[in-house]
This record gives sequence, structure tokens and C-alpha cells, in this order.
Amino acid sequence: MSVPLHVVANPRLGTWVSVADGVVVVHVGKVELGQGILTALAQIAADALGLPVAAVRMRAAYTADGPDEGLTAGSLSVLQAGPALRHVGAVVRTLTGGPAGDLTEYVARIAALDPATDLCEIAPAAPGPAVAVGRSEARLDLPDKVLGRPRYLTDLRPEGLLHGRVLRPASPGASLVSLADIDLPGVQVVRDGSFVGVVGEREADVDGALTRLAAVATWSDGHELPDENDLPAWLRAGPHDEIPVLDEDAPVAPAHSATYSKPFLAHASIAPSAGMAQWSDHGSGDRLHVWSHSQGIHALGTAVAAALALEPGTVTVEHVENAGCYGHNAADDAAFDAVLLARAVPGRPVLVRWSRSDELTWGPLSSAMTATVGADLADGRIAGWSYDVWSLGHSSRPGYAGAPGLLAGGHLAAPVAAPPPTDPPPAAGGGTTRNAVPIYDVGPRRIAGHRRTVTPLRTSAMRALGAYLNVFAIESFMDELAIAAGADPVDFHLAHLDDDRAAHVVRRAAELGGWGTPLPDETGRGLGFARYKDKGAWCAVVAEVAVDHAVRVRRLTVVADIGLVVNPDGARNQLEGGATQATSWTTTERVRFSRRRITSDDWETYPILRFADAPVVDVELVESDAPSVGAGEAAQGPTAAAIANAVHDALGVRVRDLPLTTDAVVRAIEAAE
Repeated sequence: MSVPLHVVANPRLGTWVSVADGVVVVHVGKVELGQGILTALAQIAADALGLPVAAVRMRAAYTADGPDEGLTAGSLSVLQAGPALRHVGAVVRTLTGGPAGDLTEYVARIAALDPATDLCEIAPAAPGPAVAVGRSEARLDLPDKVLGRPRYLTDLRPEGLLHGRVLRPASPGASLVSLADIDLPGVQVVRDGSFVGVVGEREADVDGALTRLAAVATWSDGHELPDENDLPAWLRAGPHDEIPVLDEDAPVAPAHSATYSKPFLAHASIAPSAGMAQWSDHGSGDRLHVWSHSQGIHALGTAVAAALALEPGTVTVEHVENAGCYGHNAADDAAFDAVLLARAVPGRPVLVRWSRSDELTWGPLSSAMTATVGADLADGRIAGWSYDVWSLGHSSRPGYAGAPGLLAGGHLAAPVAAPPPTDPPPAAGGGTTRNAVPIYDVGPRRIAGHRRTVTPLRTSAMRALGAYLNVFAIESFMDELAIAAGADPVDFHLAHLDDDRAAHVVRRAAELGGWGTPLPDETGRGLGFARYKDKGAWCAVVAEVAVDHAVRVRRLTVVADIGLVVNPDGARNQLEGGATQATSWTTTERVRFSRRRITSDDWETYPILRFADAPVVDVELVESDAPSVGAGEAAQGPTAAAIANAVHDALGVRVRDLPLTTDAVVRAIEAAE
């Protein structure tokens, strides 16, 4: 009997299932970030237990009574949590005799089970019929959000609530030199080294106090930031950790080559991050409760304990939804801010909200990247391939590299050092080199990554990690090679694919996207394709783009094969949202900075795609009974490449540096003249 890894790690029945108010409560370690994952997992759990979805209540992740399923990241939630829930449900049916008879009586039998039962020791019943899985079940989280009912972390109003704010340094690496003593009625100032915050009953008081403190604080200069207009050279200058991937005696001096780049990107969630914490005041030793919208609540709890030298068991973390994101945003940092402020007022919960400026300038960033691709052509086919990519690391999440990795930790009087960002392990898809290996038959290959290890800017995981740039570069270069070979780009792709599922999504996207049909002047179509992490979803995108005084993405056609689809509407939403976000990255977004600080601190200086500019997105899912893989990160790279290739189709000019702004297009035109 093969037991899913998440069950092996969390073997007790009571960790997964309980009964409350006559309803079966399913506990999971994966968290709702607005992606609808709890709805999909509820469908899997309901089928596994033999219950209707309405008879199942999903418990938000909680370190005190739920399984540790690691991070909600990497498009892995259904792949990892799904088998675990199927196993748990099958064991429950084995122990209870199944759902035969009255529903209330079946739930009572579940309630009577011993929560200490070891799920690994019992042979599960055969799978029941799939009833909910495969159906577009209504999202469990949306009614509250649509109707404006309290649901988010910032809606919490526990008894005795205080509000907190934190004063940020003048620039990365700066330390507090002096802070004048001024009268701040209604608030308490909390200081530990260069960490300064205020706590008070009223938000207006803490906001006003923070403004006044900022005016009387003196900071050291901090780190020098790189030249924002020459990031590729800075990345290539090193020092580097070398990441060899493949070396198959590829061409040393290929006949065709090109270089591509992307800037730093911010998560830029519409609402900033928040966190809440409360220390015990019962005299029985420090105990700490944290509420956070972190993607990894168990790792956050461990990191908080390590940063403050607490016993890990004394820290509990409860997930509460707030502004969602795909990757490591400032949720963990905001939670630690709340912990530090709440420590000064034991027994009182403290809610910390970050400002828009905090979020855009202090949250972890997606690393700038650059790549050089080279290839030879022989008889219209690729006959050798070389690829080098330069980046910062793509993860500095709490606990990575053995360090807490929390922003305020570096500002304390006894600072908790944060190591340089690193990459997830190859088994998790890597970071810098994620999707750096082409899926195509290209002859001998040489592929290497170069991760810069010294940086004044904190980078971490953002949707697709290095795959966004790597797929953009590979697919743009495939388009360039097709043109050099005198071939249609779709035909050129298909000629180099021996994966039937890959070929199908490419053909289907081209068909649905109107490939080859006439378009108006200064309008073009482009293709992008990848299999996420080389083992996830197959996704092809055809973009239709008009270029006048700006790049305007009119339509995106997305075809994806994600295996068995648990919730079709949810999967389409993930792909549509991913393609829309990638459109924003590709055409608009860029972190701006001086040599001392990030300057893109509002929606004017860090613009994102507006509703009026959002493209029509058509999504088709391939019918499949193959194992499910995630959809959330499949569309990013293919969308970027499809848009850039469409710009070339429209103008005959290749833009290789993101974002594809008017200035970038003009520079490319001037360089081509």
C-alpha cells in the first residue's frame, strides 16, 4: 500500500478530520489565497468521504490542529494535498462502513472515530465514484467577498485590539542613528535597535504618530543600489554561484544568438499586507498566537520562534485570508512586525497594516534576470543549443537557508542575519534555471545558470520564478529561429516537438487563435509555449497585439493540459488570471530606484494593467484522465513570449528587454535602423 507523503508526515486522523455542529470539518495545510484551492480540495474530500460538498466544511490552515503541508506554492496544492485527502477519506469510509444510510448517522459514526488513529496502518477502501470532482462547483470563499461580509485578516476585531504601524528605514541597509523624543498622545512607541513602531487604540493616532516620528528620525546612508538602467551588466558582474544544468558538447560559437532581460517586479497586490499577534499574559511562560495570510504558516511559526529564541511549540499561527499573491510577499514580514509590537503589550492583540509605499518598496521582489541564447540551424532544424541565465536567488522565505528571513529581524538591536536569496532545490523545479531546458529536440545542449550572491535588494518567489524570463527568452528565440529558417513559427515549433500533449496544445491554440488569418496593419499574432517546470501543465498561448503609440494586447487564446480537472471554472480562472498578470508584467511593470532607495512607491510610479487595457482571454482545457497538475503558473512565460512575438509580427522589430513599453519599442526600432 502506497501512502501519500503528506499522510506519512501527518499520520493522525484527527489532524485531518473532525466533526463540529453536525458537519464534517476537513483540515488542510494548503491555504486560500484567492485562487480557489479550498473549493477544489473540498470537492476531492467530499468525493473521498462519500459526502456532498455542502456537508463538508473546510478548516483554514492552523498550526495547532491541522496538517503541515509545507508551502502553498509551485502549483502543487492539488498534486500534493489531493492524494492525501483521497487516502484520508478512504480510510474513514473503511472505519465507518461508508456513507450507507442516513447522512446524520454517518457523520455521527465519523465523530465517534478515535482521532489518534494512525492512517498509515489501515488499508483504505477502494475509491468511490467521482461526483463533485470534474464539476464547476461554486467557490466557497466568494459569497463573503461579494457581499462584503467580514472575512479578511484586516476585518478581525478581537476584544482589546490595538493597532500598530512600523517606521521603515530610509533605504535598504540603513540603520537608525537617532530618534528625537517627542510627545505622541494616544500611542506607545516600541523600539528595538533600528526597529521602531507605534501601538495605539485608534488607527488615526498611530498613523499620525508614524508621520511625526519619520520627521524626527535620522538614518545612516544604507546600501548603494545598482543602476536601474543597466541591470543585465550588474547581474553578470557577480560574484556568482554557478548552476550547471546540462553540457552535451553544444556549439561554442553558435551562428544565431540573442540576449533577453526582465527588470525587478513587485507583487503589487491591490491591498497591502497585514498581520496580527497576541502574547500571553498568564505568567506561564511566553506563548504567542499569530494570524497571517502567509503561504507557509508552519514555516512562519518556526521562523518567529527562531528569531526570538522561543520554543517552537509556544508559537501558533492561524491562516486568515487577506490580499492574495502568488509567491512570497510581505505577509510574513507584517506578521513579525505585529509580533514585535504585541510583545510590548502582553495580553492585547495588535493588528499591523502595511502602507502602499511599504508594500511596493519593502516587500520581497521578483529578481531581475538576463539570458543569452545561441543555436545553430541545419536544413531548417535546430542543430545545437546554448543557454546562459543570470539572476538573483528566487527564495528568501522564512526558514530558507536555515535563517528566519523576516524583514524586521535585520533591524533589531541583536540583528538576525538574513543570508542572500537562494533557489528552491532542483526537485522543486529550481528558481534561476526553472524551465531553462527547452522542451524541443534541439541537438546537443549546454545550459547553465549564474546566481549572483551579493545584492542590496531582497528577492524571493513570485509566480513562476525564473520560468517567466526563461520561457520568454526561449520562445522568443524559437520565433527568431523560425524566421531565420524561413518557416512558419507554429510549424517550426511542431517540427521540433515529439511530445504529443505538447503538440496538441500548440496546434489547438493556433487554431482557436486564428493563426494565419489576415490582420489589420500594425497588428500581429505571436505564439508562446512551455510545460511548466518540465513536469507540470502544458500551456500554449496565442496573442493578438495592436501597436500604435503603445503595445495593446487585444486577445489571448490559452490552451492548457493540466490532466484531470477538479474544478473546470476554477482552472480556467487560474489560467486567465495568470495570463492577465503576465500581460501586466510584460507591458507595464518595472521596479524603479535611485542609487539609495526604491522610488516606485505608488500606482503612478509602479503602474499595473488597468481594466480598460486588459485583453480578452479565451481558455480551453484539454480533457484528460491523467494525474492532475497545477494551472496557476503555467501561462506566465508563454504569455510574455506570445506578446513579444506578436509585436515583432506587427512591426518587424524585435523587443528583447521587458517591459514592452513605448520607450522599449522605440529603442528597438532605433537599434534596428
